[in-house]
Amino acid sequence: MDIPFDLDNLRAFYAEGGASRAIVAAAYQRIARANDPGVFIHLAPENEVAEAASRLPPFDPERYPLWGAPVAVKDNIDVAGLPTTAACPAFAYVAESDAPVVARLRAAGALIIGKTNLDQFATGLVGVRTPYPAPLNPFDPSRAPGGSSSGSAVAVARGFVTLALGTDTAGSGRVPAGLNNLVGLKPTLGALSTRGVVPACRTLDCVSIFATRVADAWTAFEALSVYDPKDPFSRPWEDAGKPIATLGAPREQDLLFFGDEAARGAWLAARAHLEACGVTVREVDFTPLFAVARLLYEGPWVAERRAAIRPFMDDQPDALHPVTRRIIAGADRFSAVDTFDAIYKLAELRRQVEPLWGEIDALVVPTAPIAPTLAQLEADPFTPNAQLGTYTNFVNLLDLSAIAVPGPFRSDGMPAGVTLIGERGADAALAQCALRLFEGRGGVATHEGVLRR
Repeated sequence: MDIPFDLDNLRAFYAEGGASRAIVAAAYQRIARANDPGVFIHLAPENEVAEAASRLPPFDPERYPLWGAPVAVKDNIDVAGLPTTAACPAFAYVAESDAPVVARLRAAGALIIGKTNLDQFATGLVGVRTPYPAPLNPFDPSRAPGGSSSGSAVAVARGFVTLALGTDTAGSGRVPAGLNNLVGLKPTLGALSTRGVVPACRTLDCVSIFATRVADAWTAFEALSVYDPKDPFSRPWEDAGKPIATLGAPREQDLLFFGDEAARGAWLAARAHLEACGVTVREVDFTPLFAVARLLYEGPWVAERRAAIRPFMDDQPDALHPVTRRIIAGADRFSAVDTFDAIYKLAELRRQVEPLWGEIDALVVPTAPIAPTLAQLEADPFTPNAQLGTYTNFVNLLDLSAIAVPGPFRSDGMPAGVTLIGERGADAALAQCALRLFEGRGGVATHEGVLRR
């Protein structure tokens, strides 16, 4: 079956009488043909998913917006009856119930195919910090797939599923989108419940959505966003209602590509595209944003990662991936006083950033300022990871919303992507802006060879 799995094509197939079991069979055939064992940590048995497809109510995309859509879930989010490993076998447990976001997927008609690979305990932006085989970047298997939600991004990019859930604390729902030519919707904090998610930094975590089309990601957001009173970090989502007319872009001195001229070229092409669209782009000072970004890993927020797995790490430190263990163990150097000092510093920086939103409606930045090779990561697992977070690390600390979208390709054939960033509650405006400015280019998941049927 050759049809793309985006919602428009699936709905047309179902409206003409196509069977949801046929889509399930096609999904598993694509997974088998791809021969990439690093994408899924655990696949649901095909016969069980086919049975779930046969139990769907009558086709009604208005009532069930994800009806018959195959979906993957990052393996730090609970799916009832399947293991949750967070890419650490010794940590694994079988989930007794669905996380609320997964339950809402099912209620919207989605079919859960399996659990996807990740940087262990969602600690990383490269996608290869896993004891399992790392997912292969579908554009160039010698390059990093991006993390931590690497398996989720690759599952969508290869056409196995319509949508995939990831998580995003420092950019894990955006960097993999950039390196796989996808849409990555990073919602306002608290808009999607994080109950049933293995935490990284609970105060900053959010569930993210990967798709090939902006409309599909937004459909999923609408289906999943609901206030969860049992989640202490859930907050009712309110549309900020501010249309986007002026975009703020990094100044020349704020453009950091670390010697990657192909990434710079892709960004300059994206800027030229915006100008051709008649968009007002104003260069703004990123100095306070970069200062916020440095707090995430150089400051005591890394201690929140230690808190998330403290009993397990204390009992079985050798069960962690060596890179993951080294990063999280760095939390021990911070004191409670350091934490309060960092909170005060963040408050000062937030106040410095606030006037920016009186000058612009949203930021536009490169999603992935580099596309590191696996060899580079083998030689140095830390520096490229930090560089990947250049334009992502500050977003959740400042309680901002964002959407990563495909942009012009790099000269070496790799995607790089562009990210729009707005204030809390700007999710709808960002999606509308992304749809208007970028999806019309026809560049969404169309690179030859990515959708291997």
